[in-house]
Amino acid sequence: MTDLIQQLKHGIVTESAEATERIARDFAALVPEDTVLAFHGDLGAGKTTFIRGMARAWAINEAVTSPTFNLYTLYQGSRQLIHLDAYRLESGADLDALMIDDFIKPPWCLAVEWPERVADSLPDDAWHLYLGIDSKQSHTIRLGT
Repeated sequence: MTDLIQQLKHGIVTESAEATERIARDFAALVPEDTVLAFHGDLGAGKTTFIRGMARAWAINEAVTSPTFNLYTLYQGSRQLIHLDAYRLESGADLDALMIDDFIKPPWCLAVEWPERVADSLPDDAWHLYLGIDSKQSHTIRLGT
């Protein structure tokens, strides 16, 4: 197992968006093809920032923003990134109704913000990242199960 994965399992603290994106770029190289990543955390915790860092690693140069109102956005680079904001979904049935599977092209990564909203539709082998922010504005990133 790589050093970065070990560090993420223990939790990493970052002090800036740039540091979070840098970690995400390194992490992107370790994510297996055709993987679902579940991003847990409150507003402002850095979920979209982390996803933007991964996108840069996969040669996606367009603006990566939270797809809150679109629900999901497809990006194409060296990998296809499907960025889903599940905040407005009620359940996995709503996710299934979006028919995202019809648009996925290997190699892909589905990055889900607010995964607890669609937990019943996430695969058992999804990778879960927990992001937080403390009162001093330090961000934490932890890879869990």
